[in-house]
Amino acid sequence: MKLARRVSDISESVTLEIGARAKKMVKDGIDVVSLAAGEPDFDTPDHIKQAGIKAISEGFTKYTPSSGMLELREAISRKFKVDNALNYTANQIVVSNGAKHSINNVFQAICEAGDEVLIPAPYWLSYPAMVKMAEATPVFIETQKENNFKLTEKELSSKITNKTKCLVLNSPSNPTGSVYSREELEVVAKLAVKHNFFVMSDEIYEKLIYGSIKHISIASLGKDIYDRTITVNGVSKSYSMTGWRIGYAAGPVDVMKAIGNLQSHAASNPASMSQRAVLAALEDSQDCVARMRLEFSKRRDLMVAGIEAIKNMSCVRPEGAFYLFCDISRLKMGSVAVANRLLDEARVATIPGEPFGADDFIRLSFATGEDKIKKGIERIKEWAEKNG
Repeated sequence: MKLARRVSDISESVTLEIGARAKKMVKDGIDVVSLAAGEPDFDTPDHIKQAGIKAISEGFTKYTPSSGMLELREAISRKFKVDNALNYTANQIVVSNGAKHSINNVFQAICEAGDEVLIPAPYWLSYPAMVKMAEATPVFIETQKENNFKLTEKELSSKITNKTKCLVLNSPSNPTGSVYSREELEVVAKLAVKHNFFVMSDEIYEKLIYGSIKHISIASLGKDIYDRTITVNGVSKSYSMTGWRIGYAAGPVDVMKAIGNLQSHAASNPASMSQRAVLAALEDSQDCVARMRLEFSKRRDLMVAGIEAIKNMSCVRPEGAFYLFCDISRLKMGSVAVANRLLDEARVATIPGEPFGADDFIRLSFATGEDKIKKGIERIKEWAEKNG
């Protein structure tokens, strides 16, 4: 029997293959330093875990409304107003099984065959796959290292056509850690309004921004762009809740109603006990987030200094998230080859940039302890100097 084209066009991730090899090596007793993590290494804060445990103990284990319980959607509404200067009512919010589910819902709701979705490169590797599954066409926009991998007006304008349905905006970015300023967002908003396309704003790393830089939600820049933006966020990164699987999206009423209907048939509702835990995350003290952000900031500085001391590598200092996008172009080999050789010869797990649309880079994660960062960078330096 022949499989549907929408799945036959989707290939297995190279990152999963390397990750699986690294795990097997560790299981076999090999000392591998992993700088590949896509999740915080901190435990979920105790008060959040206790809220989930309490929900289970009280029997809060049944179905909730398919778009999420009203109490949680109201809390998310308050969060948007306080943190992002955004006024979304509860009926404009859908809670899903992680931000990835939210993003997939967005593409399924707004895209159809013949539509084009603009994706700045480098990009999170799942965006193109999800666009294809919605039967739309991903159109990549090359950004430049010299501009911190952020879109310019010229780059964006050059890719807009009468088929453009949506632009993917990810700030802070995975894999580059870049954060858009208000002025840069205003340029994007102007073009979205002028050419009447949606913006899917993925803000999952919002609370992991370092120094004096502030996060700005593009939907907050005015009514016209607000009406064309679907804002996606969640708790996986900010509260170290990756396994709890709760994300959320907010946007125009008609779009969110369609997403709610779609989710009701595809997934019923997000886990009830996880929703209770997220309510505690959003409504209780945010000190846990501040502590995690401070630790990530220290690790970022440590990793940047280490990479800058390697003559054959360089990087752009990330402003957010917990990744370092490392330029390996001087090594004269592709990112998959570099990642595989680093794992086999230096015993360091990294992520190749090729599936992110940037084959001259590898992604390093500082979501691990300082000792591991130091050991990993030392091994990379020794290997790079031998092979540069």
